[in-house]
Amino acid sequence: MRSKLKEFQLFPKEFGFFPLLFLLYLAFPIFYMLGTSGAKQFFGFMMLAIFIISYRQLYFAVNGKTFPYWIALQLGIIVILTIGYSPFNMLMGFFPANFIGWHANKRNFRIAWLALTLVILLGFMSAMIQASQLGADMIMLGVFCLVMIFAPFATRSMYIQMELRSELDLAKKKIEELVKREERTRIARDLHDTLGHTLSLITLKSQLVEKLVTKSPEKAKLEAKEIESTSRIALKQLRELVSDMRSMTLAEELVQVEAILNAAGIEPKYKGDVELKDASQLTQNILSLCLREAVTNVVKHSQATSCLIELKKAEGEVSLVVKDNGIGALEVNHHGNGLNGIKERLSLIDGRLSLKVDQGTTVKMTVPIVIRQNQEEEQL
Repeated sequence: MRSKLKEFQLFPKEFGFFPLLFLLYLAFPIFYMLGTSGAKQFFGFMMLAIFIISYRQLYFAVNGKTFPYWIALQLGIIVILTIGYSPFNMLMGFFPANFIGWHANKRNFRIAWLALTLVILLGFMSAMIQASQLGADMIMLGVFCLVMIFAPFATRSMYIQMELRSELDLAKKKIEELVKREERTRIARDLHDTLGHTLSLITLKSQLVEKLVTKSPEKAKLEAKEIESTSRIALKQLRELVSDMRSMTLAEELVQVEAILNAAGIEPKYKGDVELKDASQLTQNILSLCLREAVTNVVKHSQATSCLIELKKAEGEVSLVVKDNGIGALEVNHHGNGLNGIKERLSLIDGRLSLKVDQGTTVKMTVPIVIRQNQEEEQL
């Protein structure tokens, strides 16, 4: 296989033109270097060349094993050029000062910062020896020295902010993925809890019509009308799912549940007040979905002739009971998505599920209800 050479990059692309603009600071040492000649000038430019190489490498070695060594090399070159050529060459300290702030490790940052401070102080002491020649420039040089000493802290603060933003972006992406995954699960559960069960009922009714066509045409017509009614319910459910604005009260759900039970030949019975005015919309919506799942299990598995739906209110909680007079099959514990779906939904509002199999099956769903309106009125 033909090996592909790695594309050469002068500097990492994510930094744009900033690394090139920073090189303009080298104009000062180059200017002072041109004032020398011979071997001294050659050695000085060689030091500058090595300095530029180390500057490039630092961008690619951030927090790597070689990162502190490249910084140490730069500091060494600054000491040589400051003492051997011009005190103003200590302004090259802005280069390592910028990179020292990139240290993620606090200990390494402190060590590098102390080294930079020592180099700057050494260069300033060298400048003080030549204070008579520098004159007023000493004040400007002193100000630049202070800026270089504190520059790593500013750079480190910016670097930490960049890291936090990067982690935040990564966290947002993970959250988005989790939300998408949860949304897929929710859609699958809603399809199972609503459309899937209704279509199963239509299938059973269709098979019954096929058998009754020759034996009892009149009964077949009645079953066909029930299929039509059930299919309309399925269409309504589909529209609700597509619109993603499905927020149903328990009273509204009971109307659909009654239609499903009647279509299955099961007599619906009710007890208690199903308005649940004190319950939040979320609680009502979850109870509605749980009720539909429980009734669907009655239709599919119980072989019952009647189904009692009872709402019991107690202090601080409400219980929704679905009881049938069917065969009381123990298989009810293994309906998979059905009962698991109820448990998962109830857990969202700190609810609990209990089952009892005795001359039929009793499914009891209990959720806490916090009545705050009366408390607020008492405070007023």
